[in-house]
Amino acid sequence: MDRFFGLDKPALNERGLSLLCTLYDDVSLCMTEEVLREADIPYLKKDRGGGSAIRLIMGSNPHGTDIYVPEDLLDTAKALFEVPEAEEQNEEYAE
Repeated sequence: MDRFFGLDKPALNERGLSLLCTLYDDVSLCMTEEVLREADIPYLKKDRGGGSAIRLIMGSNPHGTDIYVPEDLLDTAKALFEVPEAEEQNEEYAE
């Protein structure tokens, strides 16, 4: 990304929160937020770079948006976005 301005690093360093992912388009961002809401997992989103000002001016943030979740819920949140292995999918459809 942008090593000069530090845009390649997470924008926030808070205790008790862990970085779940960095998203670069609004569709993925909205889908991720909805999945986390449905699972009752609290989250914090933080825009990289110029922050929300870039989003207001351009309509999106090309530097990305970080999604943070509580450390104790990180594994649960990651499990929501894992893709099942091909063997498991084949077994489900064979039944």
